[in-house]
Amino acid sequence: MIPFIDLAAQQARIRPQVNAAIQRVLAQGQYILGPEVREIEKQLAEFCGAKFCVTCANGTDAIALPLMRLGLRPGDAVFVPSFTFTATAEVVAWLGATPYFVDIDPATYNMCPRSLRAAIEECRSDGKLNPRGVIAVDLFGLPADFDVLDAVAEEFNLWLIMDSAQGFGGKYKGRRAGAMGRFATTSFFPAKPLGCYGDGGAIFTNDESDIEILQSLRVHGQGTDKYDNVRIGMNSRLDTIQAAILIEKLKIFEDEIAARNKVAARYNAALKDVVEVPYVPEGYISTWAQYTIAMPPTQRAALQEHLKAAEIPSAIYYPRPLHLQPAYKNYPAARGALPHSEKRMAEVLSLPMHPYLDTAAQDKITTAVQKFFRRASA
Repeated sequence: MIPFIDLAAQQARIRPQVNAAIQRVLAQGQYILGPEVREIEKQLAEFCGAKFCVTCANGTDAIALPLMRLGLRPGDAVFVPSFTFTATAEVVAWLGATPYFVDIDPATYNMCPRSLRAAIEECRSDGKLNPRGVIAVDLFGLPADFDVLDAVAEEFNLWLIMDSAQGFGGKYKGRRAGAMGRFATTSFFPAKPLGCYGDGGAIFTNDESDIEILQSLRVHGQGTDKYDNVRIGMNSRLDTIQAAILIEKLKIFEDEIAARNKVAARYNAALKDVVEVPYVPEGYISTWAQYTIAMPPTQRAALQEHLKAAEIPSAIYYPRPLHLQPAYKNYPAARGALPHSEKRMAEVLSLPMHPYLDTAAQDKITTAVQKFFRRASA
């Protein structure tokens, strides 16, 4: 069976360095917020070009902490894409605010600026909620169209947070994902392009006034120490061992991004005549968190079975947009329906993608997909 994501191959490449890093943490004994945490925060900020980085326990908290910093409260609306993982909207609801769902651009799968504008105007016209901000997602590794989304947000005096959990390390018009927006966030969940071997997350900002507050919020709202509570916070700290692992993984991250792009290029060349392959606009570099093709809904289940018989894994990201999920059915959506999100949910299928996918495995996958569609059209 071809691995969908091959962490074992990555571990084999850097095992001595990772083992040594873990042993150093065990020897010095600072398992929570040790010196490696401060070091990876410095390195991550330098890598993406942000002024400051604050790590936390996971990618979900990485979105929640900036919302707490911004004082999000009940009655506020935050505009989020529906075609994404639940964490992006979940954190808004945590704080008693309202996630307001926005459609995607069907070409990029990222937030559609026209749908965003429509949602903001609807929200303002209705008058029941106070529009506060926008959370855009870099879906499947492709940075969202920051300049256009930021212009819409600025027009309505809203802040913009870039959820770069899937896109961290990608590039947008020469800028690195992680350095754009009022805040940018990422996740170090193991399956992410830059993941640790546990859980972790990070927040990026260019505003020095955020740092002390975010550092306080991640440790129970502490002041001078954890027993001096000056605000309501949470317990969300990156373990020192995970920070040490990330230091080693960051050293090979650029190489892995390049390798992912080579895999994607070979996939595109082999599959472009049989399925809809991913679109990357000029001036963008994706980190390819997922390689997602699209096809008529009537063919997807049969293709999955065909791949399974060939011992090739596949996955559907995402089978149901958030505005159609039971937990979010009472929250508003732009124009009451999101046609592109609802259409894409029935068409998408993700194939194995990681930096260590060799050409033999790539050829096996693309040949299997080609054979399926050629037989279907015969």
